[in-house]
Amino acid sequence: MRSSKTGADQAATMTDQAATSCGRRPDADSAGCGRRPDADSTGCGRRPDADSLRRALLLYAVTDRHWLHGETLYSQVENTLRGGATFMQLREKALDYDNFLAEAKDLQRLCRSYRVPFVINDNVDIALAMDADGVHVGQNDMEAGDVRAKLGPGKILGVSAETVEEAVLAEKRGADYLGVGTVFPTRSKDDAIPVSHETLTAICDAVSIPVIAIGGITLSNAGELAGSGICGIAVISAIFGQPDIEAATAWLLEATREMIGK
Repeated sequence: MRSSKTGADQAATMTDQAATSCGRRPDADSAGCGRRPDADSTGCGRRPDADSLRRALLLYAVTDRHWLHGETLYSQVENTLRGGATFMQLREKALDYDNFLAEAKDLQRLCRSYRVPFVINDNVDIALAMDADGVHVGQNDMEAGDVRAKLGPGKILGVSAETVEEAVLAEKRGADYLGVGTVFPTRSKDDAIPVSHETLTAICDAVSIPVIAIGGITLSNAGELAGSGICGIAVISAIFGQPDIEAATAWLLEATREMIGK
């Protein structure tokens, strides 16, 4: 069932693309800045209902320390939230436990002030220790059913998938949403084989939980995903790799709304 270049050159490219697509920078009302979908039931430490979750997955930001360039992750996440991101995933692969936990707690408080769901990539123990809204796991991480057993029924569980079979199995094992990709070539995973748009559509048709697309999505190509059945997009460098994170987020939010038809 269908659910529904970093640097100056890239900054110029992003600005040109944005001006071409809508002729102006989105204001706070059109970009969703400072407002969140169904604030009463998302980003509050409990598992949202299906409709609220689907709306919250519209623009899903994934952190990456590679793009800090002298800034703090906290300030980057705050700028992303100001720009209108509707969901946040903290992805840390190298921090020790104590620093990871402290960082996660700080970012959780920030996201809750914006009523935005906050999940941890892969690390279930950190997520439970600091009461994250949930966890996102890949196919090579802890098996989804085991994650659900540890999290219990009250937390969000996202699972990555590349095939219809993986998607259907993840739903059966307790996933609340799927991240499907990569849908375009991406530098975040140089060895990844892109998932075809036909497969993306087939996955959306095969499951009843929300599906978001991830991998190589930019302001200029997001529109190519229209009609696939996804409810949103997940991005890393298209937000955190841009010189103006708040503006980049706002433009992506507007482009995603147009692509989804909202």
